[in-house]
Amino acid sequence: MVMKIALRYVQPFTFSALRTFLGAISLFAVMLVLRRPLRPQAWGPTAVLGLLQTTGFVGLLTWALQDGGAGKTAVLTYTMPFWLLFMAWLVLGEKLKGFQWVASGIALAGLILVLAPWHMTGALSEFLAIGGGFFWAAGSVYAKLLRKNHEVDLLSLTSWQMLFGSLPLLAIAAATWTGPPVWSGTFIAALVFNVVLGNALAWLLWLYILHAFRAGTAGLAMLLTPVIGLSSAWIQLGEHPGLVEGLGMLAIVAALLLTGVWEFVRGRR
Repeated sequence: MVMKIALRYVQPFTFSALRTFLGAISLFAVMLVLRRPLRPQAWGPTAVLGLLQTTGFVGLLTWALQDGGAGKTAVLTYTMPFWLLFMAWLVLGEKLKGFQWVASGIALAGLILVLAPWHMTGALSEFLAIGGGFFWAAGSVYAKLLRKNHEVDLLSLTSWQMLFGSLPLLAIAAATWTGPPVWSGTFIAALVFNVVLGNALAWLLWLYILHAFRAGTAGLAMLLTPVIGLSSAWIQLGEHPGLVEGLGMLAIVAALLLTGVWEFVRGRR
């Protein structure tokens, strides 16, 4: 929702470049304060992670928000846990359980209702949001493999992947440049929020969660976000979905929540 507000004052790729590049700089400042070595570790794999997690995910998400509603974009982007479940099954050997297959089927049905392939006009933002979720999931699986094969400091990995990933966004922003942002108080506040909390801190915490848990379980940590995104967009931006679209969103959110409840019950057992 804060990103949607910021895009009233700036082009999407300019905003993506600003939030990721400045987010990386803020983390490097933390590394200097903590006297951590600045030299990148496993720079090649770290650059690949940056392309997936920062360039792909952040770039597509911001582009989707430019023309799409914040609530719908949140729901479609946060189909990421289901992409992650399948990728973790194929790449990491984390097997899907029976109930997860059911929940994935419900989410797929909801996705079809939201996309409404029988009405394909204006579908670009929807596909961009889904693509962002796909890149996020791919980056998450790659991060698990990277930390399995290389001994890297978490803060250094987060900083460098964000810096590497911001470079293509800076190039795209320069190529599509039509004018500077409108430096209003609202835009500056939204930018600071996204740089510090939505980017630097969020990616650091996410990579820590991926290190501590199975990839599929880590994806479930994101399950409440679409609910918050839908509610915020409805209350603050006045985005009221249509009947079919609303049913699709509810199906996706229900599938996410059911998966979370199933994981919780299984954990208690």
